[in-house]
Amino acid sequence: MCRSIKTLRPPYVDSVTETDMRAAALQYVRKISGFRQPAPHNAEAFDKAVEAIAAATEELLGSLEVRGGAGKGAGAGAAR
Repeated sequence: MCRSIKTLRPPYVDSVTETDMRAAALQYVRKISGFRQPAPHNAEAFDKAVEAIAAATEELLGSLEVRGGAGKGAGAGAAR
């Protein structure tokens, strides 16, 4: 869907920062909303969507198990 969003799990990356996850979330929200920068009256909804998607991304990456490689949570750099 959005070619500028990169894969954020091993073996594609060794570690993922909060900045990486937020950047991917921002690209996703920009793509589906059609706004690069929302109008002031839409800014709160736009920012809430970015934060929700970044949080969902962190949860997903922290729960993935990559076979033959690093264990659970390795994609988000989280120690579990």
